Amino acid sequence: MARTGALLALLAALAATGCQTQAQALANDQQMAIDTALRRGRFELGCPGAMGTMLSSNMLQPVVWGGQERAEYTVGVAGCDQKVTYIVLCPQQSDACFAGRGDR
Repeated sequence: MARTGALLALLAALAATGCQTQAQALANDQQMAIDTALRRGRFELGCPGAMGTMLSSNMLQPVVWGGQERAEYTVGVAGCDQKVTYIVLCPQQSDACFAGRGDR
């Protein structure tokens, strides 16, 4: 009986360390989102020295996206006297993001 209680406590501790808040999840993918927007922005602007700025971030709920939580970032890219904004989507538990065109 004591072993069962210890095992349950261990499993609960492991589960708690695997969970992260939405703010932590957004912070974890922030640099990947900026890098994704920068790759596209530098190409579209023809400006290898363009820089990215995080404008906003939001966690999209799974109901909207077929059961998968996704982080949404708005990233501004500026350089060579030009500016463009990208909406970047990063699925959770993934190493890939997609940058869609925002405003110019």
